[in-house]
Amino acid sequence: MPKEICETTHVNEEAVTRVQQQMPDLSGVAKFLKALSDETRLKIAYALKVEEELCVCDVASIIGSSVATASHHLRYLKDNNLAKSHRKGKQVYYSLADEHVYQIVTIAYEHAKEGIANGSDTN
Repeated sequence: MPKEICETTHVNEEAVTRVQQQMPDLSGVAKFLKALSDETRLKIAYALKVEEELCVCDVASIIGSSVATASHHLRYLKDNNLAKSHRKGKQVYYSLADEHVYQIVTIAYEHAKEGIANGSDTN
C-alpha cells in the first residue's frame, strides 16, 4: 500500500494563508459532532428523525436501556443543542432541535450506507 504522505515538503503559502484567514472557531461544531459520535445518542437522534417526538420511556424501550440511562443521553443531546423537550402531563417528550440536526443525521446515515454498499471499511 503506498504511503499517503507527500514525498517532498513544499508548502503553498498563499493557500495556507487564505485558509488560516477564513478558519472560524470550530469548537462548537466539534462539540456538536462529539455528541453524535456516541452510538447510543446517534440511535436516539435517528429515532427522533423517524418519529418526530418520543417520550423518555419510548426512547428507553427503543435503545434497550433504563429510563434513567435514556434520560441521561437525552439531556446530553439537549445540552448540546441537538434536541429539545417539553412536558405533557407526567411525560417528557423530546424531538430534534431543528431541521439542521435532522439533515445531519440523514446525511451521515446515507454517507455511511454508501460506504458499505461500495465495500468500504466503515471502521
